Amino acid sequence: MSSSKHLRICAALLALSVLPRIHAAEDLGAMWGTAAEEAKYYPIVNVPIPQGIPMRPGGFEILPDGRLAVGTRRGDIYFIRGAFDSPPKPEYHLFASGQDEIFALSWKDGAMTAITWGEVTQISDTDGDEVADRYDTLTSNWGYAEGHEFAFGSKHDLEGNIWVALGLSGSYESHNLFRGWAVKVTPRGKMIPVCSGLRSPGGVGPNADGAMFVTESQGPWNGCCSLKHLKPGGFLGHPASYNWYPFVPEMAPPSVEPKSDSRMGVEKKRVKELVPPAVKFPYIKMGRSISGFRLNKTGGKFGPFDGQLFLGDYSLSVILRATTEQINGVWQGACYPFREGLATGIMNVEFSPKGQLIAGGFTTSRQWPVRGPEAFALQRIDWNGVVPFEIQEIRIRNDGFLVHFTKPIDLQVASKTDTYNITTYTHVYHAGYGSPEVDHTTCRVTRAVPSADGLTVRLHLEKIIEDHIHDFDLSNMTSQDGRRLLHHKAYYTVNEIPSN
Repeated sequence: MSSSKHLRICAALLALSVLPRIHAAEDLGAMWGTAAEEAKYYPIVNVPIPQGIPMRPGGFEILPDGRLAVGTRRGDIYFIRGAFDSPPKPEYHLFASGQDEIFALSWKDGAMTAITWGEVTQISDTDGDEVADRYDTLTSNWGYAEGHEFAFGSKHDLEGNIWVALGLSGSYESHNLFRGWAVKVTPRGKMIPVCSGLRSPGGVGPNADGAMFVTESQGPWNGCCSLKHLKPGGFLGHPASYNWYPFVPEMAPPSVEPKSDSRMGVEKKRVKELVPPAVKFPYIKMGRSISGFRLNKTGGKFGPFDGQLFLGDYSLSVILRATTEQINGVWQGACYPFREGLATGIMNVEFSPKGQLIAGGFTTSRQWPVRGPEAFALQRIDWNGVVPFEIQEIRIRNDGFLVHFTKPIDLQVASKTDTYNITTYTHVYHAGYGSPEVDHTTCRVTRAVPSADGLTVRLHLEKIIEDHIHDFDLSNMTSQDGRRLLHHKAYYTVNEIPSN
């Protein structure tokens, strides 16, 4: 074994040894709430899968006629009628096969686009018999050769482009063309490199403002999982993909590489192209392998969280929420627990026309642990119309935060500064695998001012810490009718502090 490979393995083992582990469902429930409590508002509905159908969901799409399309790890595409009925009465129809690990689907102009390891393929039914008979490769202008080199893609953007995020070779290196890059694929099949620095992405899509983002897994140069802005010309943190800049003559490479064993806040001043993660997901507390995500545009059909991102997590079999805002030209935001108790490793999510959240995935034999007990599953999360008492959203202010709630808070409780427990920490930015939480501080709330309607509280802090996750514990908060928060934790990533 080479000395460099030995050092990487040792670094990975060391990082994993200092990070918390969760094996029991009740332990995660203690931090999140409980699956039983969540079910009072958002019940989980199983969508039956007939015996003999190799349904390992990787990508979802809603067809113009309202059916659910599912792309699978095996490379099949099924059209499902009745998946959104209550109870579900699904009828499965095999539309296409022969692809390889489909992790994104998008329907446009009478054709399905599938994103797989090796290419973006447009798949059509030209004779109207509901079976694909034409497969056109839009692009395969990148390399792939081994099991970590996944490709995850978006829906078509407003210009008809598909955005694709390409995983590295074995997490640490980039042996094949454009591995560790995000690219755009035009309707005519032209591939346009967008930015470098990815490690192991898990989903691609827009936020409410139309900016494109990617989820990233914890690992080398990534202290925890995160949501990253796909900034054109940017560098997203992992330097292994610097080697492909010569193939992008219109894009200048960063003049320097980041220094290992530093901090993101330090290195973003040295490497001007470095784009800090917009939302960090503290390891285990808020996911272990963040996967596909979707913007909630249901218009209230899924409860009080319109305009927010809903994200899956493969290892912990949970769904999370995230909100984003742009401060000083840089994206940042917060994440919140939403729903645990899913049956398997979640690979992707999709909203139905009725406002339900479809979630699905599978387990593998690749030594990636999954909390959910099933080998594969297709499920649906419905909102029953009852509004839970939740932290709806947190937004930053120049001297603190504005916290929004889904139901009116007790004004007397909300006015007390000791109702709020806010700690901060960051991660080591280094070539090692993951990172413990470091540089801990405690934020003192100097004043808490609830609004007259009880739906927000303005928190004034003694100090905001740039480049830190601000860890909110609001377990002391109560609503006007005496209820406790369903989830009392939230985590805001501060990249920039507004000037006013």
